[in-house]
Amino acid sequence: MPKPVHAVLHALRVYPVKSMAGSAPDSAAVEPWGLKGDRRWTLIDETGKAVTQRQQPRLALARAEPLPDGGIRLSAPGTEPLTVSVPGSGGVPGTGGTVVADIFGTKIESVLAGHGTRDVHDWISGYLGVEVRLAHLDDPAIRRPIDPFYARPGETVSFADGFPLLVTTLASLDALNSLIAQGDHPDEGPLPMDRFRPNLVVAGAAPWEEDDWRRVAVGEVTFRVAKACGRCVITTTDQRTGERGKEPLRTLGRYRRFGGQLIFGQNLVPEGTGTVRVGDPVTVLE
Repeated sequence: MPKPVHAVLHALRVYPVKSMAGSAPDSAAVEPWGLKGDRRWTLIDETGKAVTQRQQPRLALARAEPLPDGGIRLSAPGTEPLTVSVPGSGGVPGTGGTVVADIFGTKIESVLAGHGTRDVHDWISGYLGVEVRLAHLDDPAIRRPIDPFYARPGETVSFADGFPLLVTTLASLDALNSLIAQGDHPDEGPLPMDRFRPNLVVAGAAPWEEDDWRRVAVGEVTFRVAKACGRCVITTTDQRTGERGKEPLRTLGRYRRFGGQLIFGQNLVPEGTGTVRVGDPVTVLE
């Protein structure tokens, strides 16, 4: 039997370009591979490897806003905004083939952004000061299966690190910030939730309660909890300045180290499709 409703969806986040700032809609469609428009684009270097805030913390200051047709509007400090259409649509020619994007060792066929009145590759390369290209995941239904250890047959994911969605809770962030305040770098806290780049933020749960979730319903959509989310250096990056500190990894290393990973949040796989909305009840099913 489902447990009593005690939590609600506090916020939604969609990140059209991997590692860039995204948007906070009031509602979002859930597709089998994640929220609609989430991480359908990624930057790659000359070898095809993904370029993220791990290598380029200034990506935190670049923003990608989703457009209704799947395109994006890019903006960054010191640049003129740029609209990028899906390759092969909106009068923008495709590249005539695919390029392999390497997401942490997983090779994914994708399509380079087309060339419009301004070259998006030059736009982003100029901002970062390194040569990069923008690639689009044209068919998430077939391009990238989820790690079969955690997935069911046919389940796929976008350019996200490994799973379709990430959920965090306000109570766990408050608990983490309390620990940071008692640690070696209290001046770095309290940290905002954007350090963790979640898709779903839940209010009303108890601190660290999400560690025990196995299945949850958010409004009309149910999700399976695949595994806890191991955190990386991106969480130490101030998403408003691009500057890095020691937290939260220092504190997570002391209090939230499990199986060799520093844990905050849980990875989700949708069990169906639908729409989630800010204010939806969150029900723990298992």
